[in-house]
Amino acid sequence: MIIVTGASGTLGRPLTRALRAAGADVRGLSRGAGEPADGMAWARGDLATGEGVRAALEGAETIVHCASDPRHPKSDLPAARNLIEAAREQGAPHLVYVSIVGVDRIPYRYYTIKHTVERMIEKSGLPYTILRATQFHSLPAAVLDYLSRAPGVMPLPTGLRCQPVEVAEVADRLAGFALGAGPVRRADDMGGPEVLTLEEMARTYLLARGRRRTRLPLPVPGRAMRGFRAGLHLAPGGATGRRTWQEFLDASFPR
Repeated sequence: MIIVTGASGTLGRPLTRALRAAGADVRGLSRGAGEPADGMAWARGDLATGEGVRAALEGAETIVHCASDPRHPKSDLPAARNLIEAAREQGAPHLVYVSIVGVDRIPYRYYTIKHTVERMIEKSGLPYTILRATQFHSLPAAVLDYLSRAPGVMPLPTGLRCQPVEVAEVADRLAGFALGAGPVRRADDMGGPEVLTLEEMARTYLLARGRRRTRLPLPVPGRAMRGFRAGLHLAPGGATGRRTWQEFLDASFPR
């Protein structure tokens, strides 16, 4: 049995599909679990408080921890703590965790908390696998949509590059770890097949959306932005993804 936290999220949905397609007994962990739907069974447990989590993990051989809240990142800490404690009490199942490339090098609040969760898992005594991935295609697409909402102009932070990766490909890799022979501790980082400048991505995004905007360079200060400009969030040696940014745009915004 495999328990997936965040099973209804952007990554959790393709992950659970991949696991079910492989014949695994998959259950999503939710504090409001209801009846099985779309082939998905749910186990009731609240990561925020720990209530019901121990019972939900009973019989689980593997846990894939995808639940995260970028809007309230501090909530990730008690959630991880409660999950780890419950897993210890249930025979130490294999814990698979998805993180982000650069969490240990960029002083961005959400990244810092993701790195703290990594360290909690490493010190937990549980068998574990941690996979760091670059940003999913949907994130820069959402950022570019926001930046292009003003009529006529599109401010673009200067000096930024991105290596977007297809979420379904990350899901497939996590599924491989969950179904594999055992934990690998720190897996090789995973990134998309190309590193693009934000300017290049904005130009193709505007074409795909049929929008005309004058792109204005916008210098953004701060230590975190220096880290992003330095490319500390990229994984050029882990370009194992296949779907390109243009392929994502063509599928998302067909002409």
